Amino acid sequence: MMNAHLLTVALIQHDCGDDRDANLATSIAGIRAAAAQGARLVLLQELHVSHYFCQTEDTQLFDLAETIPGPSTEALATVARECHVVIVASLFERRAPGLYHNTAVVLESDGRIVGKYRKMHIPDDPGYYEKFYFTPGDLGFTPIATSVGKLGVLVCWDQWFPEAARLMALAGADLLLYPTAIGWDPRDGADEQARQREAWITVQRAHAIANGLPVLACNRVGHEPDASGHSEGSVFWGSSFVAGPQGEILASAPSDQPDVLVVTLDRRRSEAVRRIWPYLRDRRIDAYQPLTLRYRDTEQIIK
Repeated sequence: MMNAHLLTVALIQHDCGDDRDANLATSIAGIRAAAAQGARLVLLQELHVSHYFCQTEDTQLFDLAETIPGPSTEALATVARECHVVIVASLFERRAPGLYHNTAVVLESDGRIVGKYRKMHIPDDPGYYEKFYFTPGDLGFTPIATSVGKLGVLVCWDQWFPEAARLMALAGADLLLYPTAIGWDPRDGADEQARQREAWITVQRAHAIANGLPVLACNRVGHEPDASGHSEGSVFWGSSFVAGPQGEILASAPSDQPDVLVVTLDRRRSEAVRRIWPYLRDRRIDAYQPLTLRYRDTEQIIK
């Protein structure tokens, strides 16, 4: 008999190339392997059906976008029904001509699309020229209700912003999920690379702690060249992980190999943790208005 308090989740970490069908097939093989191990919720990495094309700005790369529903969601719906799993997939969404989003879509275990989240925070950094491709999301921070709970789905750069995690928690999310594509510049030294990876892990563990929720972060892995030739490309550092509601690492993947990471969560832990660390109770909502400012300039503080 299934224990209602337990939920087995999986993260599918893999490398990606230029062959869309091959990338999608790898994701689907991972889903099937995870389901065979009892997973009921599967998180895929950011933009998992293509290489990470945002290393350069090229209008022809908009051809990689697809509609939702579309070819990828149809294929994933089939495997969701087959394996009876909830799937969180990250796609390059073509919403209208000239209007594109970085979108996470949630498919119920019967194959239905039950919700979308469009990435809100869009980076524009060397090797991550996402503002060229993606319009900022307009769906807000709203958890998506599924048979395995309310999913607080966010995407990659969102993971650095505590406001996003908090708003999902305040809206009733049971889990925070981050499909991700983040890596090293091969020219950075080992010390700098280690600092970046540890910062990435630490900030997400902090979201788990501050909100009393499990966090699932699924990153891609492997070297992907820069098509423009202006850099040495990116080495995605994998390291996908699941943290519990006190920030404890429950499972983690290697930094340099594909992995199907499977772990069982106890749903009761969030309630127990929030009883002893009642952050939501003690929030001073009467004093947080300055959080809506870009920056508190001196004259605003005086006022």
